[in-house]
Amino acid sequence: MQDRQRQFAKQLRADPTDAERVLWPRLKHDIELGGSHFRRQALIGPFIVDFVSRKARLVIELDGGQHDENRAADDCRTRFIEARGYRVLRFWNHEVLGNLDGVLQVIQSVVTPIPAPSPQGGRGHDARRIGLK
Repeated sequence: MQDRQRQFAKQLRADPTDAERVLWPRLKHDIELGGSHFRRQALIGPFIVDFVSRKARLVIELDGGQHDENRAADDCRTRFIEARGYRVLRFWNHEVLGNLDGVLQVIQSVVTPIPAPSPQGGRGHDARRIGLK
């Protein structure tokens, strides 16, 4: 079964959807994503996910119209993947094709989250003491 899934993933990589074709170069080369090293059409358990960063523990799924009809199956798949420690982001194909920058901003916010405020009420380290001023 695993060999068959790997072969199918290879076929999917060779024939990407339009949305995958647009997003992949940005995931692969975008330095704003903090060196997350995304892979495409990768196996997680019995599932082939569109994109995964094992370092960031992030899965990105691109959904076409057929996914609206298969919501229960997608929910089950998402729960399986999340149970293995991944966060799953889903985007509609038309979102990627029509608003790539917005999609990338969402992905970037997950990969490089905004730091929480300092517990010292924003005072943090004194820059003069650590040699920054």
